[in-house]
Amino acid sequence: MIEQIFREYDIRGLFGKELDERSVKAIGLVLGEHIAKFGLKSVSVGYDARLSANELFTWLSSGLNLAGLNVYDIGMAPTPVGYFSVFTYKFDANIMITGSHNPKEYNGFKITIGTDSFFGEDLKALGKKVANLMDCNAEIPTNSACEKYDILSNYIEFFKKEFAHLNGYNLPFVIDCANGAAGITVSKICKELNLNAKILYQNPDGNFPNHHPDPSEEKNLVDLKHQMSENRLNLGFGFDGDADRIAVLTSKRNIKGDELACLLALNMTNPRILGEVKCSQVMYDEIDKIGKSFMGKTGHSNIKKAMKELDIDLAAEVSGHIFFKERYFGFDDAVYAMMRVLELVKLGFDLDAELDKLPKLYSTDEIKIHTSEEMKFKIIAALKREIINGIDGLPPIRDIIDIDGLRVRFDDGWALVRASNTTPVLVTRFEARSNEFLKLLQDRFMKFVDGVEV
Repeated sequence: MIEQIFREYDIRGLFGKELDERSVKAIGLVLGEHIAKFGLKSVSVGYDARLSANELFTWLSSGLNLAGLNVYDIGMAPTPVGYFSVFTYKFDANIMITGSHNPKEYNGFKITIGTDSFFGEDLKALGKKVANLMDCNAEIPTNSACEKYDILSNYIEFFKKEFAHLNGYNLPFVIDCANGAAGITVSKICKELNLNAKILYQNPDGNFPNHHPDPSEEKNLVDLKHQMSENRLNLGFGFDGDADRIAVLTSKRNIKGDELACLLALNMTNPRILGEVKCSQVMYDEIDKIGKSFMGKTGHSNIKKAMKELDIDLAAEVSGHIFFKERYFGFDDAVYAMMRVLELVKLGFDLDAELDKLPKLYSTDEIKIHTSEEMKFKIIAALKREIINGIDGLPPIRDIIDIDGLRVRFDDGWALVRASNTTPVLVTRFEARSNEFLKLLQDRFMKFVDGVEV
């Protein structure tokens, strides 16, 4: 069923099976008509290194052209470059053809109309219209007419000016582009600013011959760590396939997104910082000492929306999506995040020493419970009903935050369970003041989840 590829934040599916000529042309037409009804005319379309990019571009632009839009080809580029093209008001809308960190067989579309992400119920409603159009067997002629536009030069020039104070900074560091789109921008920026960077896997290659482009998986950071160790370097950066997610490594640790928020806040005045439900309590507590913290839903589209509503300076996801509004535009850009980290180090901040100052808590990585698309939300609803009676073997519940799943707080820690918006799984995470309570919390909470009757 075609509607299943319309996820919470974007459109994502298998090329040739779910994303084929018929479905993608229909997406282009229906989406184009939606954009046009607001009186908007121009749409920039870019793509990452996926091997299916050219065919998807042809099919998508065919639908957009039939809808009467003016299509501009901004070429292969990181997703943030597409965002930049609308946030700098060069175009009315942007569509990035990207599979992000997914396996190479996948691709998809991230959509921005004006400066707003197109997601959630709007995206699901679009999916129903696409399904109806396909049921009618409407013929959409192939017409990939477009005008090429060099937005990349504008983007590089922005970095050159914004980070002119880093020009010639000689600290050696390593970057792993993972054969994704990051190599297109990061190499030029480092050259323009005369940075002392060793760049791994710079050339985009949709086969991802060296490793999968997902820096949240430790196995994909092996080469980066090896280069840092071999060259005795204390700073490294890894990017995902479309360069909107970053991993920051020192010789001592892999710095998570919520830890990055704590570090970046050190160079901000009275910061207003947004985290998601998976972020450490330490982040919220530390930010509140120097500014104001907020908790919101997971997902780049949810975060961008909340940033506008709450006037947020910086937002972070544990997975490495970092969003800057202070001195930037309010979207997630891993290359920009890298530059802000370099800026911190140049100013004299010792990343490891600053993190060592934070209160010591014990936490798990994300633990996934596989289920079905239908069942995951039913399980969350059942948990909400049952949890008010408490959890056997655990102390009294202090409070429950239910903005995105359930974040259940106790005096000495918290447990999270939420339904993933992109895959048929429940995501859990745990944090506690002691390793003993962490183990108890995880054990009893997981048994509670497993025993709930739907």
